[in-house]
Amino acid sequence: MLGWLRARLSRRPVVPVVRLSGVIASGGLLGSRGLNIETVAPLLKRAFETRNARAVALAINSPGGSPVQSALIGQRIRLLAREKNLKVIAFVEDVAASGGYWLACAADEIVVDPSSVVGSIGVISAGFGFQDLLARIGVERRIHTSGERKSILDPFRPEKEEDVARLKRLQAEIHDDFKAWVRERRAGRLKGDEATLFSGEFWTGRRGLELGLVDGLGEIRGTLQARYGQKVMLPVITARRGLLARLGLGSSLDQLGPAALAAIEERQHWQRFGL
Repeated sequence: MLGWLRARLSRRPVVPVVRLSGVIASGGLLGSRGLNIETVAPLLKRAFETRNARAVALAINSPGGSPVQSALIGQRIRLLAREKNLKVIAFVEDVAASGGYWLACAADEIVVDPSSVVGSIGVISAGFGFQDLLARIGVERRIHTSGERKSILDPFRPEKEEDVARLKRLQAEIHDDFKAWVRERRAGRLKGDEATLFSGEFWTGRRGLELGLVDGLGEIRGTLQARYGQKVMLPVITARRGLLARLGLGSSLDQLGPAALAAIEERQHWQRFGL
């Protein structure tokens, strides 16, 4: 917060940094842990309104998540970039995969560490089937619907081929949107064949550079100082905390259960990439 105020009062060049770190999820799913348009929009607004800003930097570390929230955040970044006529540079830390790569593509340029993980341009749905377990323990599943397809992919019933086919059609539509976004934002820079690039595979930052998924290797401070001078200010735009949170009184026992479940779900997203 103080860094942002100093940047507004200074005449030195400024590149505000917005950290986009964590799983991308709607507000109710991971709470304050998740990235979504509600939590990110105020940070983007402050960054793009920073006085003397030469560009806006995104520090990305995300394994992905909700395609809708990814699209909403990406669209907001592009809208503000056009309104303020500012270049956006994304710096990938450990991972920008799936929805994380969607966010990176909102930037005009993507810079990565050689060992960063990028890509995973695909759509995934995962779940469990418990119908045999119910039979083993003598529990009968009862479900009543109005609408014959209301109980699609019920985890307590045997999987139906027509339900899986319907899910795959839905995934294909979302995947098409993802591919269209990457083609638009990386136009003229993609070097690999689309069958490979859009297969859902992910690569190191170094390999991503060869495939045209990213633009260069480097880290945020050294790259921005080389471009805008050693005196460039890099204020990190963070969320404003309420009084109770600043005093350490923002948590309660009834939040511990949901927080633990959110942490487990978030951990699963990261583990896909060996992190």
